[in-house]
Amino acid sequence: MVKILVTGGAGYIGTSLIPKLLSDGYEVTVFDNLMVGGNQLLPFFRHDNFKFVRGDIRKKDELQDAVNDQDVIIHLAALVGFPVCRMNPILAEEINVDGTVNLINCCTDDQVIFYGSTGSNYGSVKDICTEDTPLHPLSLYGVTKTKAEKLLMERKNTIAYRFATAFGVSPRFRLDLLINDFSYKCIKDGYLVVYEKNYMRTFIHVVDIAECFMFGIRNMDKMMGNVFNVGDDEMNHSKEEVCNMIGSKTGAFIHFEEIGEDADQRNYVVSYDKISKLGFRTTISVEQGIDEVINALSVTDFQNKYTNARYY
Repeated sequence: MVKILVTGGAGYIGTSLIPKLLSDGYEVTVFDNLMVGGNQLLPFFRHDNFKFVRGDIRKKDELQDAVNDQDVIIHLAALVGFPVCRMNPILAEEINVDGTVNLINCCTDDQVIFYGSTGSNYGSVKDICTEDTPLHPLSLYGVTKTKAEKLLMERKNTIAYRFATAFGVSPRFRLDLLINDFSYKCIKDGYLVVYEKNYMRTFIHVVDIAECFMFGIRNMDKMMGNVFNVGDDEMNHSKEEVCNMIGSKTGAFIHFEEIGEDADQRNYVVSYDKISKLGFRTTISVEQGIDEVINALSVTDFQNKYTNARYY
């Protein structure tokens, strides 16, 4: 039986990925410090092939015990998003970069690492981004993820995914992601003020992110040693397009402010040809994801406890 370790497995992506791994018969170990809590993991403990190890990726000895005897490591542990990294720059460097160095040092050359990287590594780019586009991250989050990606790609048996901006509902919900956040604000406040409406972003549902890891496990031989943009060419949207979709579904008033700027200056369109040629396709559209988020928000309280920034 293939053994898979998921670092940061209690998070937004991990909790959508774990049930897929278990369903396919893998032995799954989650390594997480539970910085954002652990209730979202409770349903998985009924599975005989699920194991949880509480540990801190900054502590090499704790990580080494979890890494031993694993076949595949899916590396998701990170301080995620530009606001929380800006609030905690030292912690961001320690977790995102130093923690990744620990992982590299704990692994043998034969162990495969999948790395959850990010399109934030590109920054603001006029041309269409391919995997060969120079990386010029604008935020500390992007800087730390770029450093970690470069370190990992120096070893053999590594596959890195530069994901589009995630959206959608997961057992560990997040409301600091653009589509989720804007949907929340439209429902809570009834209006939304948006800066730089023409800025382009690219999106992917969290379930499709999880499915891409499954795709990678099935196709490791074709993908080994490569970086892949992961998303969908049909989901390169301007902020204006996304906001109009959300506004039409919530009835909220959307105001596009002409003066001022967004703290998040990412602006890019991405090509996904490389992974598409291998056969990977996303399945959930932005519009479907917006509907899902709006429905989910109807059963939550309107306190944004699902933002990463709350926990630090």
